[in-house]
Amino acid sequence: MQVKPTNQIYKIYLELLEKYGSPKDFWQKWCKRKKTLRDKEEIVLGAMLTQRVSWFNVEKALENLRGQKALSVKGAYELGKRDIKLLEGLIKPSGFYKQKAQRIFGLCEFLERSGGFEKFLENPVMVCRDKLLALNGIGPETADSILLYAGGKPVFVIDEYTRRFVERRKLSKIFSYSHLQDLFQRGLPQEVMIYQDYHAMIVLEGRGTSWDLLSKI
Repeated sequence: MQVKPTNQIYKIYLELLEKYGSPKDFWQKWCKRKKTLRDKEEIVLGAMLTQRVSWFNVEKALENLRGQKALSVKGAYELGKRDIKLLEGLIKPSGFYKQKAQRIFGLCEFLERSGGFEKFLENPVMVCRDKLLALNGIGPETADSILLYAGGKPVFVIDEYTRRFVERRKLSKIFSYSHLQDLFQRGLPQEVMIYQDYHAMIVLEGRGTSWDLLSKI
């Protein structure tokens, strides 16, 4: 996809890239160019846990899962199948732990029955997206976070930070998810690296912090 250098969306990306540089801290793992299956599955679980809570609390929950060898799709599925109450207790720092435990178990069960996360990703991107959206507790933002950061699929994530960013920059008067996603995807080269870094830097702008300080919020 050819993008003109005068495109406003792309020019702002270059501006933010100059300001922030390379990703650091937990974003370094989420924006890493080559991810192991372990990296990908940790991001899948992180995307589920981060709903309505700070990343600081999510890290505590992830560490608890790691301690029980459940920081993977298979591990979380087997733990939830064996003892959902234990899964709830492990992720309690992330808040809404009963609801999130059921949703994580449902997602991991689906992925296991699909042959695993990497097998699932062999589907066309929109098929993957539709299948994720059909699961309980997964909306567009969570589905696209999983596909972009864990799956390496070129789908731009729209969240509240992105909406406020668009409003501040006067990039659109329409703020629906589909419209804003199309706005960014038409204005950028179809490259996963750019989508990942751009969204991450929009979050930094919204929080008024740096890469190094973000995980402490």
